[in-house]
Amino acid sequence: MSSLTPSFQWLDTPDALDAACEQVADAKVIALDTEFFRENTFFPVPALVQFTAGEEAYLIDPVAVPCTDKFRALLQNTAIKLLHACSEDLEVFQHWAGVLPEPLIDTQVVQGFLSETPGMGYQKLVEFWVGETLPKEETRSNWLLRPLTPAQCHYAALDVIYLLKVWKLQAEKLAMLGRREWVDAECASLIELAGRSVDNDQQWYTRQRQLWRLAPRQMEAYRLMTTWREGETRRRNLPRNWLISDKLLFAIAEKMPSNRYELAEVDDVKPMLIKKEGDALLAMVKQAQHCDESALPKRWPDPMHTTFKSRFKALKKAVTAKANDLGVAPEMLMRRRDIETLVMQDLAGESLTLPSGWRGDYLNAALVQALEERSS
Repeated sequence: MSSLTPSFQWLDTPDALDAACEQVADAKVIALDTEFFRENTFFPVPALVQFTAGEEAYLIDPVAVPCTDKFRALLQNTAIKLLHACSEDLEVFQHWAGVLPEPLIDTQVVQGFLSETPGMGYQKLVEFWVGETLPKEETRSNWLLRPLTPAQCHYAALDVIYLLKVWKLQAEKLAMLGRREWVDAECASLIELAGRSVDNDQQWYTRQRQLWRLAPRQMEAYRLMTTWREGETRRRNLPRNWLISDKLLFAIAEKMPSNRYELAEVDDVKPMLIKKEGDALLAMVKQAQHCDESALPKRWPDPMHTTFKSRFKALKKAVTAKANDLGVAPEMLMRRRDIETLVMQDLAGESLTLPSGWRGDYLNAALVQALEERSS
């Protein structure tokens, strides 16, 4: 257990929040964290927002106080905003504050560029860098209950206070290895992706691992339905599966029903779904059936096919070799999905979407060579 008993202030009025913002207005680094609830909504329900610039933590009660202009300004001033594994935190800030914290440094991303364990959790990260064991008991506690217990407040305060300590040590090693620019670019892309939710809706269908089983018209139907589902769950503030799951949308795309009777024959399609959403789903299937052939997505190759597997294996081997040279995890250089995209482009005879920036400098010659050797 950490010997540190953290100092913190509880902020539940706009004036208290603004006064705290003034306390850290000149800081060069501000650590942030959130606690939220997400079981019956699309958007996370903010339960606590923590920040610090030193040894005193500030705990905002977002149940009681709306975000103020001063806190929005703080989130976007020139100070580094420090978070760990930030994807859901960014959703909280986007929804509660209406802005994203930037410039951003994610300590989990940093760790990926400093070691071969990129997905390190926060407690392990603190043990690794600072040698302290933080309490874990409150991780799954109910953060929406009021008042919060002293144990919850201590846990929440320590989360941001130790984030600063970890970053101080990480930053020294980053500078020694000359990789700070890599981290800045990667974290900037996290902010860019978080701000492009509607564009991301259009690409949701590519997450489906069985996409190769669909013909182009089926794939277009699946793309249209997943894009619609993402927009609707956001508009209605519902969890995805409460409206309709990926698995069910995929089954509908496979069957391509033309009427309610055929839709009802799809496994697991319930009468209530047909009543509420049947017309919308059938309209998208019909749209895919009548889509001009030139506008259809290209068929995805079977990842189990020998040609695909050999090219994928060659590219993965090239990425792994470069990652070993750098002492980082291979996925920090190139994700599996991006390797698969390159293989598909190569098999289709299309121009390759090779990595850009520092990744391209390290990887592209080896990637091209690996594909050429497999093609010859």
